[in-house]
This record gives sequence, C-alpha cells and structure tokens, in this order.
Amino acid sequence: MPSPAVIHRSQFLSGLQCLRRLWWEVHEPEAPELVPDRPLQAVFDRGHRVGELARERFPGGVLVDADPSHVAVQTEASRTALASGAPAVFEASVAAGGALADIDVLERLPSGWALVEVKSTLEVKPRFLPDVAFQLHVARAAGLDVRRAEVMHLNRDCAYPRLEDLFVREDVTAEAEALLPGIPGQLEAMRVALAGPLPEVAPGPQCHSPYECPFLDRCNPPLAADDVAHLYYARPSIVAAWRAAGITRLGDIPDDMPLAPAQRRQIRAARAGARIVDPGLAGALDAIALPAAFLDFETVSPPVPVWSGCHPYEPVPVQVSCHLVLPDGSAVHHAHLAEGPGDPRPALAEAVLAACARARSVVAYNASFEARCLDHLARAVPAPQLQAVRDRLVDLLPIVRDHVYDPAFGGGFGLKAVLPALVPGLGYGDLAVADGNTAAALLEGLLLASDGVDPTTRETLRAQLLAYCERDTEALVALHGRLRELARGDDAPLTAPDRSTR
Repeated sequence: MPSPAVIHRSQFLSGLQCLRRLWWEVHEPEAPELVPDRPLQAVFDRGHRVGELARERFPGGVLVDADPSHVAVQTEASRTALASGAPAVFEASVAAGGALADIDVLERLPSGWALVEVKSTLEVKPRFLPDVAFQLHVARAAGLDVRRAEVMHLNRDCAYPRLEDLFVREDVTAEAEALLPGIPGQLEAMRVALAGPLPEVAPGPQCHSPYECPFLDRCNPPLAADDVAHLYYARPSIVAAWRAAGITRLGDIPDDMPLAPAQRRQIRAARAGARIVDPGLAGALDAIALPAAFLDFETVSPPVPVWSGCHPYEPVPVQVSCHLVLPDGSAVHHAHLAEGPGDPRPALAEAVLAACARARSVVAYNASFEARCLDHLARAVPAPQLQAVRDRLVDLLPIVRDHVYDPAFGGGFGLKAVLPALVPGLGYGDLAVADGNTAAALLEGLLLASDGVDPTTRETLRAQLLAYCERDTEALVALHGRLRELARGDDAPLTAPDRSTR
C-alpha cells in the first residue's frame, strides 16, 4: 500500500499515539469508528464556535476559506493571504517536506509571525505541545519566520456578562521548540508504517492516552467477567503486576493483599459466583425516610458562558426529574425542562422546591452531583429553602457500594451497571436518549442553538430528554425498593417492572 504523499496534522497526532490507529485512519477513512457520535460532534461544534470567537480578538484578520479537501488550492489561497499584509491570517494551510499543517492563527509581528493554536479548554495541556511543535516545524520548513508559538485558551475566571477576558494566551515557544528535533524521525516512521501492512503494536497505555482510540475494541477483545482488570478501582500498574505473577482471575487474588472492603466483597462474589449482601444494608437504608424525593438533574456546560455569573464550562442545571414516594408506596412524578436561551435557573429552582416540599429525605445516586446543582441554584436564585433540600440529601451509591456486590456489576457501581443486575428489565435500551453525555449535548443544542431546529423536531427532542431524566428517577425508586427486599433477605429474581399503565 502506498504511503500518502502528505501527512496531515491530525494524522501526525494519531501516529504519535499509535501507528495502528494512524494506519486505520489513512487506509480506512470511512471506518464506522471514525463517525462521531452526538457527544463527540458536540465537542467539535464547541471547538468551531470558540475558534470563531477567538478570531474576533485579531481585528483585520483574513480567513482562508478554500476547499480543504484540495490541498493545492488551500495552500495557494493561504500563500495569497499571508502575502496580503493582513495583521493575522486564520486557518492557513502550509506544506513542506511531505507534511501539511492547518494553523488556527498566524499573527503578523513587527518582524516575523506568531503561531497561535486556539483550544476550547481552560488550560494548556501537555498533549497540546506536540501539535504546536508539528505546526511550528512545518511553518518554518515552508519558509515562514515564526518567532513565537502560543496556545490561546478559555479563561476560567471569566464570568458572564463580562466576556472581554474570555481568552488567555500562553507562550509555549520553548516547550514546542524542544520537540522539534524529533519530528523528522517521527514523520519518517509514520511513512514507513503507512507503506506496509497493519503495524504490530501491543495494546497498552496508548490505547487511552492522550485520547481514547476509536479503534480500541479492535485491539482489545472483551475480558472474562472475572478478569482481574475488573476489580473495582484497581490501578493498571497493580493489574499488570498481577498478570506478570500469573494472577488473572479475581478469585486468584491472594487474601493477604491490601484491599478496600468493596474490593474484598467483589472477590467474595466472584469466588461464590453469586451476589453478596452484607447485614449492614438494612441499617444504611434507615437513612431514607418517607416521603422521599428521588431526584436527578441534567446540566449543560457551555464553553462560552451565557447566563449571569457563569464561567466557561460551569455546569448549569437546566432539567430535573423527581419521583416523590409516599409512605403508602405510591409515587408522584414531577419534571421540568427549560425552554429557550433565557436563564433557566429561577424556574428550575421553583420546580425543585415544589417537588421536594413534602420530602423528609432527598435521594440521589452519586449525590455529590445533585449537591453541586443545588449549590449552583442557591447561588443564582434567592431561595434559601434550597439549602434545606440539600441538607436532606441521601446518596444511594455508597449504600450499594458498601453493602452489595453482584458479579454482573462488572467492577463498577455506576447506576447503569447496578440497575440491570438488581432490577432486571429496567434499563435505558428502549429510550432514544440513553446516556448523560448525549443528553447534555442535546440539551445544549436545544437551549442555545435551536434556531435551525424546526418545531416538530424540538418537541420530539424535549420528549426524549424528559423520558431519559424520568427514567433515572424511576430507576432510583425501583433500586431503593429492591435494596429493601435484599435487606429483608429476599434475594429472589425480579421480573421486569410493568410500566404499561404509567
């Protein structure tokens, strides 16, 4: 197979992570693994929006707006823009030595240029430096006198509505230049790999760092259910040491290993091939007094804040579901989802207070998230009763983690691992929106970028989001009921709950 004539910037970064990933991206560009899902597409969309705002900080700059699929056209348009005398050039493509770099901003200095890489993050991350170094290498090889390299990122201290300080620019010239000597050899190794068959690379840390590889499943076949890698919170270095010692199954882990109680419970369950329920479960559940409000929030975290006092990427609650379970076991459902781009917090706070007014306990799963949402609402809305709701929070996650383990948990205690094991038949597979990342991406688009969404689609999305959030609190109610049964000694299998009359 021929090596590509030009290695693009994105290909170079993939090759640095793993030559197999690079090979698949070049030779299988239509691979299904490369199609972004909704959350990943939302990340791309955010990056484009932040890039557009960054250009506004360079008055008089010129955007190279040629077809990026035609390298010759793009690079010629970039040369024209660079020669125009403009104070800055955006999205310039420069090529040299069989490498192509798309540069976010080239800012004209009194002498030479500054290369500015725009990132929609809150800080300079180490993984950015090879990217900047590659651009610097190509730009200088193409004859551009680049004197300085910078990363321009969002300022975590910026707060709406004062967005004048939305960006921070940090000089990374020395760090990028330190990487320049290695780039020619890295490019040559990539060309050799691409010209041959699929490289042989053993799975390892590179599968997850600096990003999770989209081809992860191709190189990492599913592990056995009782593999040591599934041990709760097991460090990869410890797992590697166990494997080297021939310990591959949970039941083989020696009893004298220093382990947490949840890990020991998991090992006991693996050896028994059965669920373990510790006697203290009943006492832990006594913390939940009826009437109890089972609460779940959904948030959006826009990179550019849009509501008063908010910072970049600050999670803002915009949706809530609450099942209020009464002493007789009946439940009343409350739900609220913000409408449009206006500040969602006053109406949401009112909905939370109404839903939780009669509750003696407020139950959540991994309740630190709900606590942060309530704290945010309390800061934004003058409603002191929100603190009382927060004070009644009870976290169901540690109750499960500290007293129950089922081999079907797979080493995790997230709700989506625990629920199907303890309440079979109640899950998320029947929903159009089935995970929090997708919900967050849809919510951000629905509330902040809905101009291009027709009314029918908008109502469909709202219905899907309401159904997802409702399922979360429905799941908490069912899980609480099942835990009470287990505490009473009823470990019989459950049938799927009937929701046909809901």
